[in-house]
Amino acid sequence: MQQEAGVEGEALEVWIDQDLCTGDGICAQYAPEVFELDIDGLAYVKSADDELLQDKGATTPVPLPLLTDVIDSAKECPGECIHVRRVSDRAEVYGPDAE
Repeated sequence: MQQEAGVEGEALEVWIDQDLCTGDGICAQYAPEVFELDIDGLAYVKSADDELLQDKGATTPVPLPLLTDVIDSAKECPGECIHVRRVSDRAEVYGPDAE
């Protein structure tokens, strides 16, 4: 089982706001294990068993080895639609709503 990432060991999850997604695919280039473009041209997160999660607001855990790639995806995303938050209190730690 993959260890999940976190700030000071806290579990993190990531989700994409498809309403803001520009379909650039930068996220899928950085972390193809976590993000994938669907036939609609928008990016979605994938489950740990590689299933595309198309429900609005669907989240997936951030695997520790991919933390940097996921953070870079959030920082580089032109649509500013990638949100990384702590699972414990759902506070955004990376992305457009991070403090």
